[in-house]
Amino acid sequence: NIMIIEKNNLDLPPGTLVENLKSPEWGMGQVQSCINGKVTINFENVGKKVLNQNLVELKTIEINANR
Repeated sequence: NIMIIEKNNLDLPPGTLVENLKSPEWGMGQVQSCINGKVTINFENVGKKVLNQNLVELKTIEINANR
């Protein structure tokens, strides 16, 4: 169940898993913080990146796990 949400109005609480659609080779990323349009994400292949939320195209990754 993967849903794509519009940029600009997305709420990215810490821990959200995302993928950068323009740089899929970065791998899966986990949101660290989102302040004033700057979102800090720790990606599995390239480490921590600070991105402009208005310019980046992020796809949230919903993982349906039975807990």
